[in-house]
Amino acid sequence: MNKNHFQWLYKTFSLPGGRKVPLIYGIWFFLAAVAVLLEMARGLGSIDNFLIYRGVFWHVFEQKNLFQLYPIEYESFNNYGPAFSLIIAPFALLPVYIGCFLWAMSGAIVLFFAIQKLPLLSQQKTIVLWISCIEMMTATHNVQFNTLLTAFIILSFVFTLEGKDWLATLFIAAGTLSKVYGVVGLLFFFFSKNKKQFAFTYIGWMLLIVCLPMLYSSYHYILQTYGEWFQQIAKRNEQNVFNSSYAGMQDISAMGMIRRIFGWYNFPEMKLVAVAGIALLLPFIKTNRWKLSEFQLLYLSLLLITVVVFSSASESPSFVLAVTGAAVWLARKTIPWKTGYRILLIGLFLFTILSPTDLIPAYIRTNFIQAYSLKALPCCIIWVLILIEAYRIRDNRAIGTITK
Repeated sequence: MNKNHFQWLYKTFSLPGGRKVPLIYGIWFFLAAVAVLLEMARGLGSIDNFLIYRGVFWHVFEQKNLFQLYPIEYESFNNYGPAFSLIIAPFALLPVYIGCFLWAMSGAIVLFFAIQKLPLLSQQKTIVLWISCIEMMTATHNVQFNTLLTAFIILSFVFTLEGKDWLATLFIAAGTLSKVYGVVGLLFFFFSKNKKQFAFTYIGWMLLIVCLPMLYSSYHYILQTYGEWFQQIAKRNEQNVFNSSYAGMQDISAMGMIRRIFGWYNFPEMKLVAVAGIALLLPFIKTNRWKLSEFQLLYLSLLLITVVVFSSASESPSFVLAVTGAAVWLARKTIPWKTGYRILLIGLFLFTILSPTDLIPAYIRTNFIQAYSLKALPCCIIWVLILIEAYRIRDNRAIGTITK
């Protein structure tokens, strides 16, 4: 298979005025719009996640407990902290269906923008969009925050490289105080040109974002709610570990695979997380690597995958983070891909990207992929390969970003 076989990936179409853009641009937004419109067409029960998010704003405003069940308002329960009310506020103030549509589309738009900001060749960005588009659609079907969170982590990376630490740390703080996963952006500190500014602006944004909801709530309510949020996170982790014994699309992680494949439900997951964390940090020992663009991009990919495959809270819509990370890594490989990369890409599509869809037979999906958390398997393999690559980078590689 030669390079010409991949030319269809770069096909373009003309906009009014004659400007040509890659075909994937239109497909990306079409898939996002179709996903949210189909969910809204099924009624309020299908956009329960948005109703939960909307409830975060109104419950903070009304100073109600964020983590109680509100069966009249929505079916499930909330896991987001009071700072999330700032992000969802513009959508919560609109009529439900209008707010839901704009919320879902904003995730697709901001993630698209973030990918375009990456220091990659234009054709590499196109590959990232092709690989990520179905997983983005899955997250959009669930009207979740994950597409926006993926964009937050990427933008914090990009703005750090651009020397705009005050913007980078805004996205890190917003992600941290909304879904914790965003805290991984703190590792971009090593790539900052002004580490003191990075540290102080992060602290400043954290304080500001914690305090802002007090303007439409109260000081005591917000502080109390943060305490309840930390308890809710711990409770959710215990529930995910316990429920891992049941086949489902929860605890789709490295620990979930171990628990389900080997029946080891009291597996000491924190030991594995600690080992993974140490392995992740060790390459930073060689400070010469911090300015290498290859090393920086490898770490972006690693972190996007890490927050999913080493979290017991991982579920199918979370994988937009991991798949985007894998896509950034794969897009930088020479096309046509070597056989090993093709096998990885096929595995990523079959086990991870397409596994929640009807393209995978229900028997296989239920009795193998869901039963053993195999959706996480390709991302775990790719995580190990990226980490090995990060260890092997020579310190004398050319410094600078890839030319666009």
